[in-house]
Amino acid sequence: MDFLVLFLFYLAFLLIGIVMICIFTKSQRLKGLVLEGAQVCSCVIPQCLQRAGRRLLHQLFHTRNPTFIVLHLLLQGLVYAEYTLEIFGYCQELEFYLPYLLLPYLLLGVNLLFFTLTSSANPGTINKTNESLLLEVYEFDHVMFPENSRCSTCDLRKPARSKHCRVCDRCVHRFDHHCVWVNNCIGAWNTRYFLIYLLTLTASAATIAILSAAFLVRLVAVSDLYQDTYIDDLGHVQSVDTVFLIQYLFLAFPRIIFLLGFVMVLSLLLAGYLCFLLYLAATNQTTNEWCKRDWAWGQHCPLVAWSTSAETHIYQNMHSRGFWSNLHEIFLPAIPCYEEKKKN
Repeated sequence: MDFLVLFLFYLAFLLIGIVMICIFTKSQRLKGLVLEGAQVCSCVIPQCLQRAGRRLLHQLFHTRNPTFIVLHLLLQGLVYAEYTLEIFGYCQELEFYLPYLLLPYLLLGVNLLFFTLTSSANPGTINKTNESLLLEVYEFDHVMFPENSRCSTCDLRKPARSKHCRVCDRCVHRFDHHCVWVNNCIGAWNTRYFLIYLLTLTASAATIAILSAAFLVRLVAVSDLYQDTYIDDLGHVQSVDTVFLIQYLFLAFPRIIFLLGFVMVLSLLLAGYLCFLLYLAATNQTTNEWCKRDWAWGQHCPLVAWSTSAETHIYQNMHSRGFWSNLHEIFLPAIPCYEEKKKN
């Protein structure tokens, strides 16, 4: 049971850590505490290690490189290899319904398709050709997106809801975030692909977790392990209980138990992130806007932002047009028609 206890502690710590990070990123004071802690650590860590660490982090998170794509495909390949070599065969022997066993492969195919589309699609790069057209798509709120502002790097006028991505070195229309796992920005023209990619990835992880758990439950039911007895450390005869059963399954099928634990954690994290993105899509917000809206509102009108009056000082979302219209904007985005513009 030591492994199970440690695993539960790890799961709780991981979930709490994710929640705390989401809360901390909204607080400037907590960000300051983190920076102060980093400065204290820098006094202990040798300079050569600090420089090597900074170079590595810069290479991984501030330049476009395929490291995380390779890691993503490697982990996905290992999960499916374990599922194919162990769980699929065992489930066939226990006469599982075949379409259920093939469902993870169907989800894998769809997932890889939309992974490729997300990685290769133009997220909405702003250039001299489409600059004037994209300036007309969204209204300026004069808080997060002031009118007549220019990108200091691209020397282009910045349309509302756009942002310059330092990793890709380009301005992106309706910028959401840069995803290292697909090595591309997520913007107006590939958000739909990213949402379907994330949905199928979550579904495939959850399906493998369910099938793995169903196999273990079916195995226990078929073998009648609950009716057996065992001799404990003191020499007493004990009937099989849940604790002993879990220990037995872990010793008999360690790889399947590890796989089950991994895909369970992955499913929870992906499902939480997917729900967050679906909320943003339904309310016509981007991750970039959600992260900086309170800060921008506080900078623009600090007395209102920090007021304790009954009136709400939360930044008002002016781009939401209702649930269905918001989803239509995500999945059928407006793409500039250059030919019509030239004829006019």
